[in-house]
Amino acid sequence: MTLFRRGAPLFVQALGLVIVTLVAAQLIAIAVIFTLPPPPPEFYRSSEIARALKTGQPVQPRDGRLLVIKQRVTLHPMGQDTPRRVDFKTDISRAVDVPVNRIELQIDNGPRFFVRRTPVTPPKPDEPPRGPGAREPFAREGGGPGGPGGPPGARGKGVDEPLIFGDFKLGVRQSDGRWLVVEPKPTFRFDSWQQRVLLILLLSVIAVTPLAWLFARRLAQPITAFADAAERLGKDPRTPPLSISGSGEVVAAATAFNMMQERLRRYVEDRTAMVGAIAHDLRTPLTRLKFRIEAVPDDIRPKLAADIDQMEAMIAATLGFVRDTQRPAERTKLELSSLVESVIDEAAETGGDATVERTEKTVIEGDPVALKRLVANLVENALKYGVRARGRVYAEDGMAIIEIDDDGPGVPQGELERVFEPFYRGEPSRNRETGGNGLGLAVVRSLARAHGGDVMLVNRPGGGLRASVRLPA
Repeated sequence: MTLFRRGAPLFVQALGLVIVTLVAAQLIAIAVIFTLPPPPPEFYRSSEIARALKTGQPVQPRDGRLLVIKQRVTLHPMGQDTPRRVDFKTDISRAVDVPVNRIELQIDNGPRFFVRRTPVTPPKPDEPPRGPGAREPFAREGGGPGGPGGPPGARGKGVDEPLIFGDFKLGVRQSDGRWLVVEPKPTFRFDSWQQRVLLILLLSVIAVTPLAWLFARRLAQPITAFADAAERLGKDPRTPPLSISGSGEVVAAATAFNMMQERLRRYVEDRTAMVGAIAHDLRTPLTRLKFRIEAVPDDIRPKLAADIDQMEAMIAATLGFVRDTQRPAERTKLELSSLVESVIDEAAETGGDATVERTEKTVIEGDPVALKRLVANLVENALKYGVRARGRVYAEDGMAIIEIDDDGPGVPQGELERVFEPFYRGEPSRNRETGGNGLGLAVVRSLARAHGGDVMLVNRPGGGLRASVRLPA
């Protein structure tokens, strides 16, 4: 269909869906109305009502619901009676032999027409006789002979019986002041016209639902694709671009998204390359400084040499960070607790006080080399600044959690976020005298966020610092 082809604008597709829905609903309504016969009305004869009043027992009418009898204390009048209502009450009063002023008629759902059958006329010579159950034609208000307004005396010449349509309550006041009320048995079912309206609605829903489902699915697919692409971009700026297909609006949005992704990738790579180039170029003047300090006095030569060594360590760490950042990520399924255990065991083998307290089998998709460096940096920090390292791995709320605790002095509350900045060092415990270069935690956060997670530091109530890494499981 042209309106729903993949390249059509969303406005055109939505307009087409609305038009098709309206047309389909109208066609179904017309088909139901013209195919099914008109529903028969519910009406009640005065003789049936009178029989119920006389016997005090329920009566089953020929063309309506069961007539039931109830006793009521009061029955509110309907106001001034119309001639039709007076005529109907008069017929009931004759049939039950009760004065008409003791009869009250209520119609709950608005006005109803009272009708009479027209008198039975002799059949024409060429007309077949009517069957025993055949109905006579009706005359509405002001009807034909035998009805109100008809010629006097016509009433006794045929079957001339008043009828009432729909729901009603007819009461006869007893001698004790209570009312004997006859009414159709209440029911919760829908009448014939209401059933047809519901049938039309049901058929329309069945006919239109497949089209609506198809349109909603095609509308949701690009949104889902954008959400997945944004999540991939947050993990890796080098992720493949979005495929450009669909409506005009989707193609324009996908093109803009791909351009944004390409600009972000170039921006990150340019900044990383610039930092690497600066760090690399600094090695040359540092090398010259090493030779020149040989000519300085002996008392200041060790301090200068120490400063140069620290600068070389910082440059080496920066180049390593740039190298790891530019290395293509190799994502694979890995068991996180095994990786953490191997890193802590290696630290313990080299003399560090490192142990694993709790591990749960947790499988994630990630870069094994990057995640191993992440854990190694945390364990190294814990041993360097907190004497010992205790590791845990578990799953919680769909996330894999890595926790590394130490027994050090912790970090001031105002510096818990600043320590993740490159080359930032807190005082007095986290300084250059410990041998750090200030990039360890910056690398940890960079690697965690590249995997769609994050890292945070918390001072434990009993003392020490806890590093907590959350990664999507």
